[in-house]
Amino acid sequence: MKEKQQHKKSERGIEEVQEYNMSENNNIRQRHQERSSFRNYQYLFIAAAVATAIAGIVHLYMPLAHPRMLGNIPMATFFLGSGIAQIFWILPMIKRWGRIWYYVGIAGNVGVITRFPSNPVTGRGGDVDAVDMTCELAQVAYIAITAVILAKERSIKVVDKEQLR
Repeated sequence: MKEKQQHKKSERGIEEVQEYNMSENNNIRQRHQERSSFRNYQYLFIAAAVATAIAGIVHLYMPLAHPRMLGNIPMATFFLGSGIAQIFWILPMIKRWGRIWYYVGIAGNVGVITRFPSNPVTGRGGDVDAVDMTCELAQVAYIAITAVILAKERSIKVVDKEQLR
């Protein structure tokens, strides 16, 4: 009788150990999946920085690509200022300065998208060539990627955010 009780106790102990091991394995798998999704999340910052860099370089190039623009000082200043700001915006994205910076970056890029009709900057759509489309697509990419970053940051726990930095 005592042997049966001891056997049952040892069976229960084995079952508990197996359950514990299964739960640990599940926890390890879950942590691994979270880490891999964090890695993908980290690449979004790089992609946003590259997108804003492309738009900034194109904005700096615009006065040179359109020589008539150099005669229009306000327009040339607008493009040069936009380009400098977008090049600067690489820093907040790579360094992950936070949500306010991301929102300001989105607003700034929306403000300088000038190739669609009735835009708030010029009131009309401008001429479009390959250089212009490259810039517009880079700005749209920055806005989309940064919006994804903002959405993902809402779903990540504070403890995990510190791990990402």
